[in-house]
Amino acid sequence: MIKKGTKITPSKGKLGVLIPGMGAVATTFIAGVEAIRTQGAKPFGSLTQMATIRLGKRTEKRVPLIKDFVPLADVSSLVFGGWDIHGETCYETALRSGVLERTLLDSLKKQLDNVRAWDAVFENRYVKRLDGKRKKKGKTKYDHALQVKEDIQKFKKDNGLERLVMIWCGSTEIFLKPGEVHASLENFERGLRKNDAKISPSMIYTYAALSLGIPFANGAPNLSCDIPAMVELAHKNKVPICGKDFKTGQTLMKTIIAPGLKSRMIGLKGWFSTNILGNRDGEVLDEPQSFKTKEESKLSVLDHILQPQLYPELYEGFHHQVRINYYPPSGDNKEGWDNIDIFGWLGYPMQIKVNFLCRDSILAAPLCLDLVLFLDLAQRSKMYGIQEWLSFYFKSPQCAPQLYPEHDLFIQLMKLKNTLRYLRGEDLITHLGLEYYD
Repeated sequence: MIKKGTKITPSKGKLGVLIPGMGAVATTFIAGVEAIRTQGAKPFGSLTQMATIRLGKRTEKRVPLIKDFVPLADVSSLVFGGWDIHGETCYETALRSGVLERTLLDSLKKQLDNVRAWDAVFENRYVKRLDGKRKKKGKTKYDHALQVKEDIQKFKKDNGLERLVMIWCGSTEIFLKPGEVHASLENFERGLRKNDAKISPSMIYTYAALSLGIPFANGAPNLSCDIPAMVELAHKNKVPICGKDFKTGQTLMKTIIAPGLKSRMIGLKGWFSTNILGNRDGEVLDEPQSFKTKEESKLSVLDHILQPQLYPELYEGFHHQVRINYYPPSGDNKEGWDNIDIFGWLGYPMQIKVNFLCRDSILAAPLCLDLVLFLDLAQRSKMYGIQEWLSFYFKSPQCAPQLYPEHDLFIQLMKLKNTLRYLRGEDLITHLGLEYYD
């Protein structure tokens, strides 16, 4: 365990950002960073850039910005590279994705054209609705891992980078359960050489990153850094990891609303959720096996927040249903509908209706920025293994095997900020406040 007020290695030089999956989310993230550092655009949605952190008692009035409190890498130091099956430049992909206005993209064309996706590790059986020509070749999955490591080392050398972080922004893979090949690093490396079918492309990227001592964040619900083999490798090489599945639209709303219901002991009969989504993510999730992976991520949230085993009269047996509908005209503008059947005093029924017209990539992009900067901070602070304090950003937060994941957004935020306070030697905030009234 790191000590309170630990010495943090300063952030010097350039920080490389490696992205498997250079689609709508990744290019919105990259274009946004370029707009922020060259055009003064505002990084709305980013805690690292816009949020404050209270230090000490309320009467002390010490409330610095997070970026002024902890030594984060500067946005201007970020250099981007990544992989995809299309081989396009970021400008071409962003234009095709239709998230950002063309006038903005055209003003950033020079920077975005400088980032072209490298050939990707890809097998159609893991993402059945996609295919492309820019795929790595090799006899074994171990060959693919070596090729990814070669890409990384070349990128680092060519750009004079000091440090690197990898963040998975690729599509949702088919549902896989942990098996023997995932149980240890030795088993996993043997499986790579034998082309084990339970080793997906996202696991290969995770393995390559952690082998090189590069922090890894999983933005999709795939099995990757949460298998025992990768946790073992993260500890062996002292690398921070976190995941999984970016918490953006409908699940973000659930982690806001459900804690409120529970705090007031308001009961739940059922929660029906449906989504309309038209981008590549929607197309991928239209395939049943990929949807199963996403469904598992989405369904786990309410059980962990509401704790029906502790409050059976309020939450035992509530019906939770999730649907995702692929509707191409929507593009990246996802629409989430929720019908929530609740009950209160004496069991009288009530309902909540939520219609969230969100923009998936717009909500995900600031999460990418925060995770890159916080993972880099964690590594410079000598924190390694699972970074549960970053649960704030994920639908299915990774945690120690003996723990249940914390899904309550407000507890997650308190954990995140208290971790930052701890790193800088400040007192943790408990919100007790009795001393003001003695």
